[in-house]
Amino acid sequence: MGLSKKQLKTVAELERRVEMTREFMNDWLLFNQILSAYPSEGANKAQLENQFLKIKSKLAREHKVLKDTLMADYGIDREAMNIVSGATSLEAIYSQSEVAIKKLQNEWHRAFISINETLGGLEDKKARAEAGEKIFLMPSGGTGGGGGGAKGPGMSERAKKNLVIAVVLIGILVASMLIPQVRNLYLSSIDDVFGTSLAPPPQL
Repeated sequence: MGLSKKQLKTVAELERRVEMTREFMNDWLLFNQILSAYPSEGANKAQLENQFLKIKSKLAREHKVLKDTLMADYGIDREAMNIVSGATSLEAIYSQSEVAIKKLQNEWHRAFISINETLGGLEDKKARAEAGEKIFLMPSGGTGGGGGGAKGPGMSERAKKNLVIAVVLIGILVASMLIPQVRNLYLSSIDDVFGTSLAPPPQL
């Protein structure tokens, strides 16, 4: 028996998520390759610095979308992007002590393992979906996902303040109209300004 349309849609979405994670993993590998090539004899350091900057930017963009898309399936080490943001340049990295460089390499490797684990979990889920198992997927929060419709712009802070002021003034006005003396004073003021006869005549 073939898969239903809903199941096929789930498989397609899982395939998309697998590919996104695989691309992120490949770029994570490239990040390390550039990092490792820098101290090599005869390396074009200026070119490597340029490549390093580009791969850092790409990883940052991919990571944001990946995290928003995978949601509950996201299991990448939380220190992964700290490695990227903390590595300002190759020159700065290799100006540190050997202990600091070794620590960075260990952190990179730990993150790489977590990316592999995340990818493996997605591939397993995709295989089960292809076999006909019902797989629940949370709507992705990233672009291209199955999230809810776009929400309109909310009320601005200024509009909120104006609304509060209007409500307070209306409340004061209503309260004042319930008190005869205040109401008559208010109506008399209107009569004086507009020449009307809203206020009751004074009682003797």
